[in-house]
Amino acid sequence: MKVEYNKIKEYIDESKVRFNEPMEKHTTLKVGGPADILVLPENVQDVIDAMEFAKEYDVPVTVIGNGSKLLVLDGGIRGLVIKLGSKFSNVEVNGEYITAEIGLSMPRLAIIAKDNELTGLEFAAGIPGYLGGGVFMNAGAYGGELGNVIEEVTYLDKNNEVKTLTHDELEFGYRSSYFKNHKDEGNIILQAKFKLTKGNKEEIEAKMKENNDSRKAKQPLEYPNAGSTFKRPEGYFVGKLIDDLGLKGYRIGGAEVSTKHSGFIVNVDHAKAKDVLDLINYIKEKVFEANKVKLEEEIIILGEEV
Repeated sequence: MKVEYNKIKEYIDESKVRFNEPMEKHTTLKVGGPADILVLPENVQDVIDAMEFAKEYDVPVTVIGNGSKLLVLDGGIRGLVIKLGSKFSNVEVNGEYITAEIGLSMPRLAIIAKDNELTGLEFAAGIPGYLGGGVFMNAGAYGGELGNVIEEVTYLDKNNEVKTLTHDELEFGYRSSYFKNHKDEGNIILQAKFKLTKGNKEEIEAKMKENNDSRKAKQPLEYPNAGSTFKRPEGYFVGKLIDDLGLKGYRIGGAEVSTKHSGFIVNVDHAKAKDVLDLINYIKEKVFEANKVKLEEEIIILGEEV
């Protein structure tokens, strides 16, 4: 461990700091080598303090949430990882508006909207991630996207100043946003404000159940995974491209193309990140050979190989 890493204890209480923390504990895929430093902040001031340490000692920073869309490589992540979790889950409902912090899970956000008879977030009921990651990549399902209902987002910039972007400034696109498009600027999402519409609670609940039932029937929830592995190429369905090549069930090490939905890679037997990465690259190569279609990862790959 670098000597200056211990200096973080001068900035933030050591009960919130872990050294050489295995990232497999912090991703839904259950793979990943160690983070040099993992900080579990409990409030915005903790985040600011951690960022001040990073700035003072020129330590690289990575921000994560639930880790539901991450592939952390076996060599782990150098520098500081800030995990914004359930301590950042405050919610305020005001008429047709909901303001939520980014450690709130998207299923919980959908339930809060339903309980307040607000429609527009039914699609989020089955997305197993935190709001921060959802905003970052404009998460969506069943024809809905967060970007369709977000009014504004508050964030911490690289100078530790709290700022706000309105909907028109957020650059929402398919699995992208201002924050993903400018990911090197060091911005940290803090909360999002949603503009929803009044609806019928029973109808909202029925739609959420329909979406969740479909998800359970079609997605491999019984194994660790990171959701859909690839973005949908225009004019194609990823699952069909992979199915047509006979790759459903294809395995490298402990990683497998799901037999339930081939758009997912699942950790069936203590997979290493290398197994998952090799399988991703193999699928991309075979799909391109057969169809001249370049698949692009929807999951985010972090860290270093061994």
